[in-house]
Amino acid sequence: MPDSFKKERLILRRWTDDDRAPFAELNADPEVMRYFPNVMTKQESDAMVDRIEQGFEQNGFGLWAVEIDGRFAGFTGLNRTSFETPMGRHVEIGWRFAAWAWGHGYASEAAARVLTAAFEDFGLSEVYSFTTETNVKSESVMKRIGMARRADLDFDHPNAPGWWGAKHIVYQVQSPKS
Repeated sequence: MPDSFKKERLILRRWTDDDRAPFAELNADPEVMRYFPNVMTKQESDAMVDRIEQGFEQNGFGLWAVEIDGRFAGFTGLNRTSFETPMGRHVEIGWRFAAWAWGHGYASEAAARVLTAAFEDFGLSEVYSFTTETNVKSESVMKRIGMARRADLDFDHPNAPGWWGAKHIVYQVQSPKS
Protein backbone atom coordinates (compact mmCIF):
# COMPACT_ATOMS: atom_id res chain seq x y z
CA MET A 1 0.00 0.00 0.00
CA PRO A 2 1.36 3.44 -0.77
CA ASP A 3 2.31 5.91 1.94
CA SER A 4 -0.68 8.04 0.92
CA PHE A 5 -3.89 7.66 -1.01
CA LYS A 6 -6.80 9.86 -1.93
CA LYS A 7 -10.38 8.95 -1.15
CA GLU A 8 -13.06 11.17 -2.68
CA ARG A 9 -12.90 14.13 -0.25
CA LEU A 10 -9.82 13.35 1.79
CA ILE A 11 -6.25 12.12 1.75
CA LEU A 12 -4.87 9.45 4.06
CA ARG A 13 -1.09 9.66 4.35
CA ARG A 14 1.93 9.07 6.50
CA TRP A 15 2.68 11.67 9.16
CA THR A 16 4.94 14.69 8.76
CA ASP A 17 6.48 16.95 11.38
CA ASP A 18 3.95 19.61 10.34
CA ASP A 19 1.18 17.36 11.71
CA ARG A 20 2.50 17.41 15.25
CA ALA A 21 1.18 20.86 16.28
CA PRO A 22 -2.40 20.39 15.01
CA PHE A 23 -2.42 16.85 16.43
CA ALA A 24 -1.35 18.16 19.84
CA GLU A 25 -4.11 20.77 19.63
CA LEU A 26 -6.65 18.07 18.77
CA ASN A 27 -5.45 15.87 21.68
CA ALA A 28 -5.67 18.82 24.11
CA ASP A 29 -9.30 19.55 23.18
CA PRO A 30 -11.58 18.31 26.00
CA GLU A 31 -14.46 17.78 23.57
CA VAL A 32 -12.38 15.62 21.22
CA MET A 33 -11.00 13.65 24.18
CA ARG A 34 -14.35 13.32 25.95
CA TYR A 35 -14.25 9.49 25.69
CA PHE A 36 -10.65 9.14 26.84
CA PRO A 37 -9.37 9.26 30.43
CA ASN A 38 -7.47 12.53 29.90
CA VAL A 39 -6.47 15.14 27.37
CA MET A 40 -2.87 14.79 26.20
CA THR A 41 0.10 17.08 26.70
CA LYS A 42 2.22 18.10 23.70
CA GLN A 43 4.86 15.58 24.79
CA GLU A 44 2.30 12.76 25.05
CA SER A 45 0.88 13.68 21.66
CA ASP A 46 4.35 13.72 20.05
CA ALA A 47 5.13 10.36 21.65
CA MET A 48 1.94 8.97 20.11
CA VAL A 49 3.05 10.14 16.65
CA ASP A 50 6.37 8.39 17.24
CA ARG A 51 4.56 5.15 18.21
CA ILE A 52 2.32 5.46 15.14
CA GLU A 53 5.36 5.74 12.88
CA GLN A 54 6.98 2.75 14.61
CA GLY A 55 3.80 0.80 13.88
CA PHE A 56 4.16 1.54 10.18
CA GLU A 57 7.75 0.29 10.27
CA GLN A 58 6.85 -2.88 12.20
CA ASN A 59 3.54 -3.79 10.52
CA GLY A 60 3.47 -2.03 7.17
CA PHE A 61 0.27 -0.30 8.31
CA GLY A 62 -0.76 2.11 10.99
CA LEU A 63 -2.86 5.14 11.78
CA TRP A 64 -2.75 7.37 8.69
CA ALA A 65 -2.96 11.13 9.06
CA VAL A 66 -6.12 12.45 7.41
CA GLU A 67 -5.97 15.65 5.38
CA ILE A 68 -9.08 17.53 4.26
CA ASP A 69 -8.72 20.47 1.87
CA GLY A 70 -5.01 20.68 2.70
CA ARG A 71 -5.66 20.78 6.46
CA PHE A 72 -4.69 18.12 9.04
CA ALA A 73 -7.96 16.69 10.38
CA GLY A 74 -6.93 13.70 12.51
CA PHE A 75 -6.25 10.03 11.85
CA THR A 76 -7.85 6.80 10.74
CA GLY A 77 -6.12 3.47 10.55
CA LEU A 78 -5.09 0.10 11.85
CA ASN A 79 -3.27 -0.69 15.06
CA ARG A 80 -2.10 -3.89 16.74
CA THR A 81 -3.24 -3.66 20.34
CA SER A 82 -0.56 -3.98 22.99
CA PHE A 83 -2.79 -4.76 25.97
CA GLU A 84 -4.94 -7.72 26.95
CA THR A 85 -8.48 -7.93 25.60
CA PRO A 86 -10.96 -10.79 25.17
CA MET A 87 -10.01 -10.77 21.46
CA GLY A 88 -6.41 -11.72 22.23
CA ARG A 89 -3.80 -10.32 19.83
CA HIS A 90 -5.71 -8.49 17.16
CA VAL A 91 -5.81 -5.51 14.84
CA GLU A 92 -8.19 -2.69 15.59
CA ILE A 93 -9.43 0.09 13.37
CA GLY A 94 -9.68 3.51 14.97
CA TRP A 95 -10.11 7.19 14.23
CA ARG A 96 -9.83 10.56 15.93
CA PHE A 97 -10.80 13.83 14.24
CA ALA A 98 -10.71 17.50 15.12
CA ALA A 99 -14.12 18.84 16.11
CA TRP A 100 -14.32 21.00 12.95
CA ALA A 101 -14.35 17.78 10.88
CA TRP A 102 -17.23 16.11 12.73
CA GLY A 103 -20.62 15.47 11.16
CA HIS A 104 -19.48 15.32 7.52
CA GLY A 105 -18.96 11.56 7.10
CA TYR A 106 -15.16 11.83 6.96
CA ALA A 107 -14.56 9.18 9.62
CA SER A 108 -16.81 6.67 7.84
CA GLU A 109 -15.27 7.46 4.44
CA ALA A 110 -11.71 7.09 5.70
CA ALA A 111 -12.48 3.99 7.77
CA ALA A 112 -14.16 2.25 4.83
CA ARG A 113 -11.00 2.82 2.76
CA VAL A 114 -8.82 1.50 5.57
CA LEU A 115 -10.94 -1.65 5.88
CA THR A 116 -10.53 -2.30 2.17
CA ALA A 117 -6.75 -2.03 2.64
CA ALA A 118 -6.88 -4.28 5.72
CA PHE A 119 -8.38 -7.12 3.72
CA GLU A 120 -7.04 -6.56 0.21
CA ASP A 121 -3.55 -5.15 0.84
CA PHE A 122 -2.62 -6.60 4.23
CA GLY A 123 -4.48 -9.92 4.08
CA LEU A 124 -6.13 -9.57 7.47
CA SER A 125 -8.99 -11.96 8.16
CA GLU A 126 -10.75 -9.79 10.74
CA VAL A 127 -10.60 -6.34 12.30
CA TYR A 128 -12.05 -5.13 15.60
CA SER A 129 -13.04 -1.76 16.96
CA PHE A 130 -13.99 -0.72 20.46
CA THR A 131 -15.08 2.37 22.35
CA THR A 132 -16.68 3.42 25.61
CA GLU A 133 -20.32 2.44 26.07
CA THR A 134 -21.47 6.05 25.72
CA ASN A 135 -19.57 7.03 22.55
CA VAL A 136 -22.53 6.66 20.20
CA LYS A 137 -20.89 8.68 17.40
CA SER A 138 -17.95 6.30 17.18
CA GLU A 139 -20.30 3.33 17.46
CA SER A 140 -22.31 4.77 14.56
CA VAL A 141 -19.17 4.81 12.41
CA MET A 142 -18.60 1.15 13.26
CA LYS A 143 -22.11 0.32 12.09
CA ARG A 144 -21.82 2.42 8.89
CA ILE A 145 -18.65 0.61 7.81
CA GLY A 146 -20.29 -2.80 8.21
CA MET A 147 -18.99 -3.92 11.57
CA ALA A 148 -21.12 -6.22 13.75
CA ARG A 149 -21.64 -5.85 17.50
CA ARG A 150 -19.84 -8.46 19.62
CA ALA A 151 -21.32 -8.02 23.11
CA ASP A 152 -19.66 -11.28 24.15
CA LEU A 153 -16.28 -9.52 23.85
CA ASP A 154 -17.04 -6.32 25.79
CA PHE A 155 -14.35 -5.53 28.35
CA ASP A 156 -13.08 -3.09 30.94
CA HIS A 157 -10.08 -1.30 29.47
CA PRO A 158 -7.03 -2.49 31.43
CA ASN A 159 -5.19 0.83 31.00
CA ALA A 160 -7.94 2.85 32.67
CA PRO A 161 -8.93 1.24 35.99
CA GLY A 162 -11.42 3.33 37.93
CA TRP A 163 -12.21 5.59 34.97
CA TRP A 164 -15.93 6.15 34.30
CA GLY A 165 -15.45 5.06 30.64
CA ALA A 166 -13.45 1.89 31.28
CA LYS A 167 -16.31 -0.35 30.07
CA HIS A 168 -15.80 -0.81 26.31
CA ILE A 169 -18.10 -2.26 23.68
CA VAL A 170 -16.67 -4.26 20.78
CA TYR A 171 -17.45 -4.51 17.07
CA GLN A 172 -15.91 -6.86 14.51
CA VAL A 173 -15.80 -7.25 10.75
CA GLN A 174 -14.43 -10.21 8.82
CA SER A 175 -12.79 -10.24 5.46
CA PRO A 176 -15.26 -10.85 2.61
CA LYS A 177 -12.96 -13.73 1.64
CA SER A 178 -13.38 -15.47 5.04
